[in-house]
Amino acid sequence: MADTGRLERPRGIAARAGSWSARHRWAAVGGWVLLVILALAVGSMTGRVDVSESEQVPGEAGRVSKILDEAGIDDAAGETVLIQAKGGGLTASDPAFRKAVDGVMAEVRATGQVTALRSPYDTKSISADRRSALVQFEMRGDAEKAADHIQPVLDAVDKAQNGHQDLRIEEFGDASGQKAFDDAFGDDFTQAEYSALPVALGILLIVFGALVAALLPVALAMTAFLATTGLVAMVSHWVHMSDTANSVMLLVGLAVGVDYCLFYLRREREERAAGRDAQTALRVAAATSGRAILVSGVTVIVAMAGMLFTGIAEFKAMGLATLMVVAVAMVGSVTVLPALLSLLGERVEKGRLPFLGRAKRRGGTESRIWRAVLGPVLRRPKLSLALAGGALIALAVPAVGMNTANLTMDQEFGDRLPVVNAYNHIDEAFPGGSDPARVVVKADDIDAAPVRDALARFRTEAVAKGASKGPVEVTVHHRQNLAVVEVPLIGGSDEGKAEKSLDVLRNEVRPATLGTVDGVDAPIGGSTASSKDFNDKLGSAVAPVFAFVVVFAFLLMLMSFRSLTIAVTSIVLNLLSVGAAYGILTAVFQHGWGAGLVGAEGVGAIVSWLPLFLFVILFGLSMDYHVFVVSRIREARLAGRTTKDAVVHGVVTTAGVVTSAAVIMVAVFSIFGTLSMQSMKQMGVGLAAAVLIDATVIRGVLLPAVMSLLGERNWYLPKWLGWLPDLAHDEPAPAQRPTVLVGASPRPDADERPRHARV
Repeated sequence: MADTGRLERPRGIAARAGSWSARHRWAAVGGWVLLVILALAVGSMTGRVDVSESEQVPGEAGRVSKILDEAGIDDAAGETVLIQAKGGGLTASDPAFRKAVDGVMAEVRATGQVTALRSPYDTKSISADRRSALVQFEMRGDAEKAADHIQPVLDAVDKAQNGHQDLRIEEFGDASGQKAFDDAFGDDFTQAEYSALPVALGILLIVFGALVAALLPVALAMTAFLATTGLVAMVSHWVHMSDTANSVMLLVGLAVGVDYCLFYLRREREERAAGRDAQTALRVAAATSGRAILVSGVTVIVAMAGMLFTGIAEFKAMGLATLMVVAVAMVGSVTVLPALLSLLGERVEKGRLPFLGRAKRRGGTESRIWRAVLGPVLRRPKLSLALAGGALIALAVPAVGMNTANLTMDQEFGDRLPVVNAYNHIDEAFPGGSDPARVVVKADDIDAAPVRDALARFRTEAVAKGASKGPVEVTVHHRQNLAVVEVPLIGGSDEGKAEKSLDVLRNEVRPATLGTVDGVDAPIGGSTASSKDFNDKLGSAVAPVFAFVVVFAFLLMLMSFRSLTIAVTSIVLNLLSVGAAYGILTAVFQHGWGAGLVGAEGVGAIVSWLPLFLFVILFGLSMDYHVFVVSRIREARLAGRTTKDAVVHGVVTTAGVVTSAAVIMVAVFSIFGTLSMQSMKQMGVGLAAAVLIDATVIRGVLLPAVMSLLGERNWYLPKWLGWLPDLAHDEPAPAQRPTVLVGASPRPDADERPRHARV
């Protein structure tokens, strides 16, 4: 029988937006389509501006690129070809070896893609045992685009290798290394992107049992992503973007878009199944799930905004792109979604799957599984809290010894890429030579005698102080008053040893030589320096970002639920799930426990950017579930249930949608755990583990146990906080008939009756 009760005029933003959209459905749908089209069109016309190399790296290493850019010196992409005798045979003095060197140079020159081609016999780039030699050259044109036309050169080197089977002939350099990385990174993300949508759609089909209902969340998520792509292109002229930010935007956009639509759609179907008419069901969904979406969305946006405070261009790009896609998905969920549901009506059930669709229609809104779990949890809340909390703390313990590092190429890719083997072979024969430190010396007069003398002493001291074995090469740009010094660092691919050599250069050699000349600026860059400066900058950003996210999330929870207790428990529970995810990452990828299951043997470290990235993403996404569940508990409490009864009702009625949303997220994130790059594996495993823990242990055990123990104290708000803005008021759903659920008292206990608590 339809619910004949009348609802008051909508009072909350979500309720008013949903009500307006349902009444003006064609305007809402048309406005959304127009937004997507205009955003894409304008974004396409303006184009996207990406982060430059000088922006990507902070500190001294970034200043190196900036000085060269300002001086108009093209930082050409350098390449190196190793010619190395196999076994104990040929040496560089043998005619056959010389013939191979000449052959390599001829093949490479014939491509027309190279310049500054140098023979090892001229540059003295021959190893001490004379079994290895380096042919060096630079790629023509823009260094940042060199990877696009390196393939003919790689083919030429392969041809030379085929003609000299008794020698090892391999290439490594800026362009070949970038191409290998771009190919692997691009292939990985392409695989993930193409897999994510079918996986999400398949799970939604099972959840709803109808094709149209399953397509709605995916359609909302993808249109939100497309609209944001255009908006991001426009914004990139002020805050530069990147391919990585675009991929993360898709990942987060799909996750929150599907979640928000799922929350809204399931509540609307639930109300209709309870006998309410279509209009009332939509208004209830807008007032309840719509409000939860707004609170959750704003919390996720605040979390993503934390990345803007790192001061690192790549993180700023990811933070801005993800918070924009969340904002667009949130707006779409409370506007175009109710309009579409109003338009479709019963047609949302079109495309029903045999048997499954019928089972979905017969099934209730409460989860029998979670009802069974909640029984013992609420009968023994202290024991449940101790066991579940203890388990998560135990999982988090390995994170105490987490070792973060920028993964080397062999850690990232293993030995499956030829360029990785080439890098290792060059580094063994010429330690540090494949990736030297670069010192850019800027002076008022680079040809002045004191400057020339300081450069000469720098070359000598770099070797004498043990930072390098040489040769230290100096290239002077007289017109720009610059000199570029290349120093092969002792340690090479061993990051720890290479950083010690870098410290010697920066803190001992430079002050004693170049630092004695007035007006000389000599920042030191290169791969090792870039890695160290990035990690130092990231380390200094951790505390401010963590504080910003936690404080603002706390304030949002406090204002949204008008409860100090809920705000505190929200933060503590989310930190527990993040800590457990950190512990799992450390155990698997650093200590190797079960690493073989995800193909991560021998990594030994967590990629340096991941902990901060995971914290921001997970803290935001965890709030999705938390806000949704607690909102339902609060709604039941306002309808007159006891706190314990409200907790049971809130968990069992939201368990289905939370589980469905979590399964989708875990499935999508797990795809990243199967990719070839170790950093992508770590991201996928960390995200999947955290979401799984959050949707099960946190929301199904810890949250109800804590709220059950706290009772009426859940709704405590000190009088001195009464001045805070009130975001809690929204349109209440029609009162629900109280029922006795597992673990709940049949009537309010004396200590659970409201005592002037502001709910």
